[in-house]
Amino acid sequence: MARGARRLDFSSHVKAQVRTLRSHFDRRNIVIDTVRDANATLDPQKVADWLVRQADEWIPAPCWAVVAPDLTGQLSVLADKGLVPALGPSVSMVANWVAEQGVELMAADLMKDRRVDGVVAGTAMAFPLRCRNRTIGALVGIDPLPSATAPSLGSALTATLRTVLEPVALALDNALALQRAEVLSVTDDLTGLSNSRYLNLVLRREEKRSIRSGRPLSVLFIDMDGFKNVNTHHGHMAGSRALVEVAGVIRICARETDVVARFGGDEFAVILPDTGREGAVFVAERVCDRIRTFRFLESDGLTVRLTASVGVATLPDVTGSAEELLRAADRAMYRVKDAGKNGIFVAEKGT
Repeated sequence: MARGARRLDFSSHVKAQVRTLRSHFDRRNIVIDTVRDANATLDPQKVADWLVRQADEWIPAPCWAVVAPDLTGQLSVLADKGLVPALGPSVSMVANWVAEQGVELMAADLMKDRRVDGVVAGTAMAFPLRCRNRTIGALVGIDPLPSATAPSLGSALTATLRTVLEPVALALDNALALQRAEVLSVTDDLTGLSNSRYLNLVLRREEKRSIRSGRPLSVLFIDMDGFKNVNTHHGHMAGSRALVEVAGVIRICARETDVVARFGGDEFAVILPDTGREGAVFVAERVCDRIRTFRFLESDGLTVRLTASVGVATLPDVTGSAEELLRAADRAMYRVKDAGKNGIFVAEKGT
C-alpha cells in the first residue's frame, strides 16, 4: 500500500470479493462438498470450527464467530477467529438479533444501528443458520472499524449462501442434539448432577489413572439422615426441591475436578481424584457442616434442618478396584448410621 493510501473499509472489501465468491458458489458440487465436509464429524465444536474457517475463506474478516445454544439453551460462541473481548458484546447482540429475526443483518456501524444496542463501533455482516424451518444459530462477521455503507452480497448471492449454509446448520443441529442426548443420558433429571451411570464410568476411568500414576483416589458416599420425614411432613414436591438444594450444597463443597453424582433417592456420591484420606475427610467434614447449618426449603416458607452420614474410602488404602471402593464407602456410611447418624466414618482395609 502506498504511503498515505487509505485502508479499504470492510464493506468495500466485501464488494471486491463478490465476483470471486460468486464463481466459487457457482461450482456444480458446492452443496455436495458442503454437506460432506460439514457432516464429517458429530462434534458441534468441530462443525463450528469448520464453518468459521470456511467463512474466512469466503469473506476474510478480522472476526468470525459461530453462535448457537449451549447445553442450557443460552446462545454462546461455539467457535471463533479473532474474537477479542472488546468485540464480544457486539457479536452477542448481533447473533441474538439474527437468531430472533431469522434474517441477515448487514450494518455499516453497529454503534448507530437501531436493530442492536451497539456498545462499540464496527461493521457487521451476519447470517442465520436455518434448518427444519427454524433458526438454530448465527454466523457473525465483525470488523471493529465502521464502513461508509453496509456490506452487501446482492440478493442472488445471498440466496445462494443461504442454500449453502442450510446443510451446515442441519449438521450443527444434529451434532448439538446428539451432545444434549449424551449429556442427558449421564445426568440426573431432578438435581442436574451426574447420575449413577456416569459415576461408574468415571470411577473406572479414574481407577486406571490412579493405578497408572500412583496417585490416590477417594470416594464419599453420602446419605441424608431421616430424609423421608421431609416427604411425610411436607409432601413429595417439597422433598424434591429439598434434594435439589442438597445437591447444590454438596456441589459447592466439591472442587471443579471432582465428580458429584446422585446415586439414587437421597444418596449422593463424590469422586475425588488425586485425593488421599486426609483430603477426603476434609471435604466430608465440609459437606456435613454445610448441610447441618443450611436452612432447607426457606423459599417455601419453611425451615427444614437436615444432617448427613458420610462414608469415606480411598484407593489404594482400602482396595485396588473402583467397584470395591464404592462398596467400601457405602459400608462406611452405614457404620455412621449404626452409630447414630450425622457424622463421618473412614473405611479401613477389611471393613
